[in-house]
Amino acid sequence: MKIGIDISQIAYQGTGTATYTQELVRVLCKFRELELYLFGSSLRRQEKLVDFLASLPDTATIHSKLYSLPQSILTFLWNSLHVGSIENFIEKVDVFHTSDWLEPKAKAPKVTTIHDLIVYKYPEFLPEEIVVNQKRRLEWVKKESAAIIADSQSTKEDIMHYLKIPAPKIHVIYLGVDKMFYKRSVDEINQVRKKYRLPAQYFLSVGTREPRKNLEQVIKAYSLLNNKEVSLAIAGNYGWGEDVALQKGIKLLGFVDQNDLPALYSGAEAFVYPSIYEGFGLPVLEALACGAPVVTSNRGSLGEIADKIAIEVDPENAASIASGMSEILSLSNMKRKLLVKKGIAHSRKYTWEETARKTVNVYKSVI
Repeated sequence: MKIGIDISQIAYQGTGTATYTQELVRVLCKFRELELYLFGSSLRRQEKLVDFLASLPDTATIHSKLYSLPQSILTFLWNSLHVGSIENFIEKVDVFHTSDWLEPKAKAPKVTTIHDLIVYKYPEFLPEEIVVNQKRRLEWVKKESAAIIADSQSTKEDIMHYLKIPAPKIHVIYLGVDKMFYKRSVDEINQVRKKYRLPAQYFLSVGTREPRKNLEQVIKAYSLLNNKEVSLAIAGNYGWGEDVALQKGIKLLGFVDQNDLPALYSGAEAFVYPSIYEGFGLPVLEALACGAPVVTSNRGSLGEIADKIAIEVDPENAASIASGMSEILSLSNMKRKLLVKKGIAHSRKYTWEETARKTVNVYKSVI
């Protein structure tokens, strides 16, 4: 079975879509029945695609075509004009799998993964140009996709509501947790704490400039806590100003190496992730896999993925988030150990092998 896959998103390392694409392709390489035809295009980040292709096993049957085309040209070609079949760029395939970010014409049946519908639910979080272009792409997805893959039941319901795509056409396939995420030893935790100058007790959160990640409410929630002996560590290149850094107890970690994340999760009193909207919420599972209790949003996919293992809070209410953080701190040792044990067991249900197996079944269903 010849499967074409757009791997362009892998150029944007650190994003959920990059993780999804690269981990799915890695596991699909193990399916002997598949021949993979990988298409990728990036003008400034092509080395990321080259490095990824070099990391794939020699045992897999892989054909790759990389192009140094800017996103704007492909957007104009496939989104605005909607001309030029993907078969002009790769060989003839039985199925072409793409994301909702690039939606080329294809002679083969198309399978499209829709990660979320933030452009419909929270358009105010995005530049107007992105909202307009993405809504246009999604209309092509609706008209031309033989099957849709959604990351969660929540996303499937959004697709049905906003795009009016019938339920039988949409397949919910959860993402997996990378095997690098597991509870680390005390020595590993201490080494990473020393590297980032963290105290013995800290909450961990992730900072980005995206409003939906809700860092402002996390910071407000921390200011409401009575226990200031526990710091708030914010990881990521988030662009917060000195006013945040000067608040007592807040540690701005800056860019965090991916290899340090498991130990940071493992050493945290809790991972605080009250995002306003996610299509899946992979960091929640990564934290649980590393033995960190989780405080997360009671909206969308996050509660679905955590499945009552996490403390769920109102993401737009700082007092609610603070209450969830306090609840974690008040747990007895026995209750905390039980919660950690449940979280680790729950995270192990999510594997990339299962994601790939179900995805291959979708490929077969459209041929």
